Amino acid sequence: TCTLTRGAKCAGAKLRGRVKHHGDLRKANLRRADLRFADLRGANLQGADLRSANLKYADLRGANLKGAKLQYAAPVHGKKAKRGNQTPSCGAYCQGANLKGAKLTGASLPFANLTGANLTGANLTRANLNAASLIGANLTTASLTTARMNSATLNVANLTDANLTGASLIDA
Repeated sequence: TCTLTRGAKCAGAKLRGRVKHHGDLRKANLRRADLRFADLRGANLQGADLRSANLKYADLRGANLKGAKLQYAAPVHGKKAKRGNQTPSCGAYCQGANLKGAKLTGASLPFANLTGANLTGANLTRANLNAASLIGANLTTASLTTARMNSATLNVANLTDANLTGASLIDA
């Protein structure tokens, strides 16, 4: 059992569909936690460790994930899955989320709603943003090196000084 508070130690917690938290979760350890369908609207997750957490269908609207670690969000299925074969997965609804400086290296965000999200300085290297909605998102100085953004919607997105080296933008 884990209590969701600032600095909580909830690594590996099974919280699927039971999380509704809109307060302070700064520096919480939610590594490998099952947060599917979590309602984290407006939550302060600044500096939180969400590596390998399952955030599928999580609602992060208005959440502050500045400096949060989200690499490999959701391990591949099966007990015998190898670390190198992880397929990060996050079908998150992140409209308006503050992801400034977030570490999203290798994150899988296909079809994610990142409309109006602040991704200033975020590291999205090797991220899968295929068909993601980035309408009005701020990607200033973000690293999108080798990111896949095929069919992503980038209307009025701010890509000033973003690193798009090797990024795939087919039909974007």
